[in-house]
Amino acid sequence: MTQYTASQALRSLRSFASVGSLTLLLGLPFPSPAATNAPPPAWPDRPLSVADCLNLAEAQNGTIAAAKKDLEASEGVVIQTRAILLPKLQASGNFTAIDESSIEAATTPFGTIDFGQTESWETGIRLVQSIYEGGRMRSATRTARLTRESAMQQYQTTLLDALLSVRLAYYDALLALEQITVQEASVNLLERELQDNQRRFDAGSVPRFNVLRAEVELANARPRLIRARNAWRNGKTYLASLLGYRVPDQITEDIPLQLSDRLEVTPFELNLGTALAMAQENRTELKALRAAEALRREGVVDARAGQLPSLQAFAGYGVRRSQFGENLTSELHGWNAGVQASWNIFDGRLTRGRIVEATARQEQATLDYDNAARQISVEVRTAYSNFIEAREVLESQKKVVEQATEALRLATARSEAGSGTQLDVLGAQTALTEARTTQNLASRDYLVALARLQRATGLGVQEAKPK
Repeated sequence: MTQYTASQALRSLRSFASVGSLTLLLGLPFPSPAATNAPPPAWPDRPLSVADCLNLAEAQNGTIAAAKKDLEASEGVVIQTRAILLPKLQASGNFTAIDESSIEAATTPFGTIDFGQTESWETGIRLVQSIYEGGRMRSATRTARLTRESAMQQYQTTLLDALLSVRLAYYDALLALEQITVQEASVNLLERELQDNQRRFDAGSVPRFNVLRAEVELANARPRLIRARNAWRNGKTYLASLLGYRVPDQITEDIPLQLSDRLEVTPFELNLGTALAMAQENRTELKALRAAEALRREGVVDARAGQLPSLQAFAGYGVRRSQFGENLTSELHGWNAGVQASWNIFDGRLTRGRIVEATARQEQATLDYDNAARQISVEVRTAYSNFIEAREVLESQKKVVEQATEALRLATARSEAGSGTQLDVLGAQTALTEARTTQNLASRDYLVALARLQRATGLGVQEAKPK
């Protein structure tokens, strides 16, 4: 087997997949929100290729649309996380009315002086900026970046899984379409065989048994054609749902969806070592778990910050009623500034409990990453093995159809010359149908195995670059 480098294999797979727009789509940091009350998508007016279906699915698939909303929600989490870094502008105000009997008064030579009013008010505005929060502020910057990174990788994982389902559904529908052609050809051959034997029987050259045998073979072939047509209908229905379409209730037979590609394969070589290295480097699941592990470390920092003091600076401006004013409009106003600090010397071991929990969560995240890395290694090995099997089976079927076609021609010629039997012809016809069916299955299995290998190695994915 030819040894390919990672970069060579990457270029080959991207060329084979024919999804040039996918890389561009995955490069977007955050998709734009979809319209909430958008009309149903219009059915395509032309046959669709695999690339067309992938682009339609990215725009219309329900699972991908839901993942986009999760991505938008994560941006809200990022904003909340970074809030500790920004100043807070607070406005306050109050009005108080008290009973006159509760106001203290002093009698002086100059008269009675009241220490208070029955009605008072106060209002103000204050700007508060955190200066030190026990390490939370620097951690918030890292947490925001990691949250965005984790959300992007999770979105890309959902996107790639959905697009893989589209590709597999497309190949299954193509297989059903090709099988219709094979079974129709088989039925046509058997119908001609029946007509030929009927003519010979009428001429007295063959017994009634030949006619009955041809009728039985034709009757056995028709159910296979019916099943192939049903598989084509079901395949189109499932593919349409993955593309975001809902088949109208009034359509019961011919779903308005046609495919332009065929079960054609392109040779591809990749060694297992390169595939394993690609998976460890490219798989979005591992990138998301690495971000999750880093987030858990920031969780430990945040928990330990509860043991340290916090310090804020503030500045504001206030207006209140003068304590000795004669009416409500008498006021005093001015600015104020200062610092405020707090420190929980003992909080009933609340912070200690949070540290223990955060540490355990971090260790759990590390284990999750290790488990996922092992599982992905198994997935790549399985996908690679299945790809090798599919390729070898496809190689073994290259000339089978050609040989079966020639065998049928010879059996028919011998039968017409009187040196062959009807059994030879029917056997050759059955062998040709099986050869065409096996070749179609081998082509479909090769395409599916390659698609799964591409997904397992994480090819076609660009690392998200958070802004």
